[in-house]
Amino acid sequence: MSFLLVTNDDGVDSPALVPFVEALSELVPVRAVVPDRERSWIGKAITRQDELRVDRVVRDGVEIHTVTGFPADCTQLGVHSLFDEKPTMVLSGINVGFNHGLAFLLSSGTVGGASEGWIAGLPALAFSAGDLRDHASFAKRAWSRDESGELWARAAALCAEIVGDVLAGGFPPEADVISVNFPHQADRDTRRVVTRVAKVGYEDLFEERGPGRYAHAFRGGFRPGVALEGTDVEASEHGWVSITPLRLAHAASLPEAARRRLERHSG
Repeated sequence: MSFLLVTNDDGVDSPALVPFVEALSELVPVRAVVPDRERSWIGKAITRQDELRVDRVVRDGVEIHTVTGFPADCTQLGVHSLFDEKPTMVLSGINVGFNHGLAFLLSSGTVGGASEGWIAGLPALAFSAGDLRDHASFAKRAWSRDESGELWARAAALCAEIVGDVLAGGFPPEADVISVNFPHQADRDTRRVVTRVAKVGYEDLFEERGPGRYAHAFRGGFRPGVALEGTDVEASEHGWVSITPLRLAHAASLPEAARRRLERHSG
């Protein structure tokens, strides 16, 4: 019997990991392969120069493979190297923080782990939960094992229901990856809407800590782009669950005048 492969970018210590695996295990068998530490903002990086080490640990009764690499490394190993058979689907998350809007989606290790599943020829979903109003307070609570139990149990049940719906109806052939974002207060009764990706960016990411020294210090917020109507960001603003089918790196069409300026024909 095949299985669902779970990875994430928050690492083996993520308080969302075990509830997510447990909720999914009520549907079909699950195996987890995750980074051995937090690997956020890493996109779809693949380890090139360093050797990867894989260990097995048990957290709250759940066996987890840990990897000294990135989410996409974990997917690669989980699909091709660690098990006698391939998974039927790759599930990445549940991330602590939204991955909606184009700039964040492209930067996300959560989405990167799912995208590596598509590269391997498998359906893949990425799940992210957040708070638009006060990310810092949400993250502090979300990482607290004393305070986050109910939050992640509820979020895991919601995500497992979406996975169950996909398994029952089949992964849509129009999508390469499905990105799911929802406010942390959401549950299985929260409205779910299919969205497109908001074309928004972000401003500075680093603050100076001393001469020639800078550290990541994201303060939240978006660099405005086009209208948000119908997007994943708008859904979050309404408190809805956004389900965004993604096509990865497809070419855009150009007006004929722009095409003539750029093309050059021999002879």
